[in-house]
Amino acid sequence: MFKANTSCGWKRELVLNTTPDRFDLRSAHFGGCFRAPETGAGLGARDQEAAPHIPVMLPQVLEALQPGKNDTLVDATFGAGGYTRAILETGARVFAIDRDPDALSAGQALVDRSGGRLTLLDGAFSQVEPLLNGHDVGQIDGLVADIGVSSMQIDQAVRGFSFLRDGPLDMRMSQKGPSAAQVVNTFARSDLTRIIGILGEERQASRVAAEISAQRERQPFETTGALAACVEKVLGRGPKDKIHPATKTFQALRIFVNRELEELADLLLAAERLLVEGGRLVLVTFHSLEDRLVKRFFQDRAEQASGSRHLPPQAQEEVTFHLPKRGALAASATEISVNARSRSAKLRFGVRTAAPARSADRSLFGLPRLANLDAIGEGAR
Repeated sequence: MFKANTSCGWKRELVLNTTPDRFDLRSAHFGGCFRAPETGAGLGARDQEAAPHIPVMLPQVLEALQPGKNDTLVDATFGAGGYTRAILETGARVFAIDRDPDALSAGQALVDRSGGRLTLLDGAFSQVEPLLNGHDVGQIDGLVADIGVSSMQIDQAVRGFSFLRDGPLDMRMSQKGPSAAQVVNTFARSDLTRIIGILGEERQASRVAAEISAQRERQPFETTGALAACVEKVLGRGPKDKIHPATKTFQALRIFVNRELEELADLLLAAERLLVEGGRLVLVTFHSLEDRLVKRFFQDRAEQASGSRHLPPQAQEEVTFHLPKRGALAASATEISVNARSRSAKLRFGVRTAAPARSADRSLFGLPRLANLDAIGEGAR
C-alpha cells in the first residue's frame, strides 16, 4: 500500500495499491481540488465537475520511478503537486518545475511543510539543466513528467484554455509571450491550416482556417467562445456528439502557443544527460503527438546505434536506456472509472545505463516545421 496526501486545502488520505492493474481509492474528501479529463481542450461540464484531482496513474508512476529515501528527483510538471506529494512521502528530495506562476504560488504551502526537501523552480521543463545548476544539483535519481494541461488552468476562464466557460483567448501556460488570440488574428491562413491540421490532427483544418481568416477581417477573435462558435459553424455539431468540434483546434493552438512538442523533445534529451546510472525517466502522455516523441526517443536510445553499411565504419553508440517494459502502460478500468482524465493516458519509462549521453539532436523526433511563433514580435504581452 502507498499513502499519498492529495488534498489541496486540508489533509485527507488517498490509499493506493501499487499493483499496476489495481487502483484502490479510500477517501472521504478531496479538499475541493478538481482536475478535469484531458480531451484536447473541450471538456464536458459533467466530466469537469465530477473529476476530483487525482494524479494520473500514480501507482504505476511510483512503481516505475522507484523513489527512495535521500534520492534526488525532479517532478518536471508540478501542477497541483500530486506526484510531488507522493514522492516526498518516500523521504526523497524533490525539485519541482512549473512555468505557471499560479501553480508555483499554490505550491508554496507544500514547500513550507516539506522540511526543506522540496524546491519549486520557475521555468519551462526544457530548461531543467540550468534550473538545477542554479541550485548546485548534479545528477539526479529520477525524473517524472505528466505532459498534459492542468485542471487549474482549464478551470479558470481567464486563462483561455477551454471554451467550457467563455474567457480571453489566451492559452499561455507561463502567462507571457504570444497568445492564442494573436496567432489566430495575425498568422497567414496557410500557417493556421498547418498548425490546426498537424498539431490538432483536424482533417478539416483548411476549412477551419478559411473561416477564421474570413471572420477575423470583420472582427478579431478575442474570446474562447467566439473561436469555438466559428469552428462549430464550419464543422457542425450533432445532438449526440460528446466532443465539441472545436476541441482539436483548441488543442493545436495550445500546443503551438506553448511550444509543447519542442519542450518535450528538449526535456527528453536533457534527462539523458542528468540521470545517474540506474536513474529512471517516467513520462505520462495524453495524446498521440506526445506519445510518439517519447516512444521514438526510448526506441532510439534502447538500441545500439550503428553507421550505414554504405559509409565508412564508425564507432557504435552504446545503449543509454534499458526498457524494463516494452510498450506503454495504460490506466486500469478501475482508475478510469474514478478519474476520467486517465482514459487517454499512456506511461512509458526507461532506466539509465552507464553509457555516455548521445548527441542532443532534435532531428530524431521529426518535429513539424510550422510558422515561427516569435514572428508575432516583442509586442506580445
